[in-house]
Amino acid sequence: MQTLTVGQRLPLSNLSINEANLISLKFTREASIDMDISCFALDSSGKLISDDYMVFYNQVLSPCGAIKLAAYDADTSAGKRLQASFDVNLSNLPSNVETLYFVLSAETPLNQVQSMDVGIWQNDQKANAGFASSDFGQTQASMLMMLYLKGGVWRVTSVAQGFNGGLAAIVKHFGGDVEDGGSDAVVAPKKISIEKVMLEKAPKLVNLAKKATISLEKKQLQNLTAKVALVLDASGSMNHQYKKGDVQEVVNRLLPLAVGFDDDQSLDCWAFGERCQHLGEIDLNNYEDFIDKAEGGWRKWKLGSRVNNEAAAIAAVNEFYKDDGKDVPVYVLFISDGGVHDSRGIKARITEAAKLPVFWQFVGLGGRDYGVLKKLDDMSGRVVDNCDFFEVDKLSDMSEEQLYDSMLEEFPSWLKEAKAKHILN
Repeated sequence: MQTLTVGQRLPLSNLSINEANLISLKFTREASIDMDISCFALDSSGKLISDDYMVFYNQVLSPCGAIKLAAYDADTSAGKRLQASFDVNLSNLPSNVETLYFVLSAETPLNQVQSMDVGIWQNDQKANAGFASSDFGQTQASMLMMLYLKGGVWRVTSVAQGFNGGLAAIVKHFGGDVEDGGSDAVVAPKKISIEKVMLEKAPKLVNLAKKATISLEKKQLQNLTAKVALVLDASGSMNHQYKKGDVQEVVNRLLPLAVGFDDDQSLDCWAFGERCQHLGEIDLNNYEDFIDKAEGGWRKWKLGSRVNNEAAAIAAVNEFYKDDGKDVPVYVLFISDGGVHDSRGIKARITEAAKLPVFWQFVGLGGRDYGVLKKLDDMSGRVVDNCDFFEVDKLSDMSEEQLYDSMLEEFPSWLKEAKAKHILN
């Protein structure tokens, strides 16, 4: 067993730990005060992945199941005792988790802690880090241990970094939400579930909501706040898809994502032919017959000639969101059946859009000749990769799970890159 000193950094392999297998971190205390031990899963920017990824006595399992508070004892009686034990499976963490911080906190100064030992176990004890009252001083929180990914290798370091303000301050420091009105840090309530909203307001969409929820959780987006937009190709070749109800089905399938992301549970909608028209918002009150009723119905939309002008539609959306600020990302679903016009203009508009907090998901629906739309994902000259493309012949050929997974395939990586480039806060 190796003793870890403060500041020492080691690959887990140096401790004969296989990062593919379960690891346990055991925290043994000697103290007569109430205190908590929590684990925070952070991304590359040092921010909490979501409030679900703060694992503590009131939330003992991360959504992915890879971080578990396996044992917890809040007894403050004299003597040494195991207070907390965390089981961690690093290989099952989401790809955007790069750091696990284990934090000690209390409502009173931590110098009242006589000792705290942190043991790292895999079958037997591999390492131990010891802390005394002098390591904590008057602070009410201390970052004890950190597991972190560097160069594709998981490493460990003993931190002992004090933090004023207790657990609430650390939650805020890591980008989490804290409820007001109490001395204890409390993770803010999760968003109301999509299924619950649909059950109350749009019961026909409950099954879609369940599938959307699964995909959002897979991508760790269930607590993301974002705006959602829909851009519809209304060129002449799309007429049969409007008549058959395929376009209305796109609305139905996108709405659960809008409800999951957007605080006002709606999405903005545009249609384009020669010109582009903003059709207003789609919400739970008007979604069912939106295509046939919005602005007089799809046959009466004021689009000029029913030809393709994708560049004008992209420009209209850029203009709509350009002054919205960087706090809330925008997810745009852009539907086309091909016959793309003005490739140079499309490239220029998407390059301009890369500077905005807007992600473009292009979907080829029941057509062909998607041209430049299939190539935008690999286009150079943009500050970030801000778009993706996939195609489907018929919506009925693709399950809801497959559709939502495809729609969200590159959105998380864009979020990460946009934050790193300060396009998005």
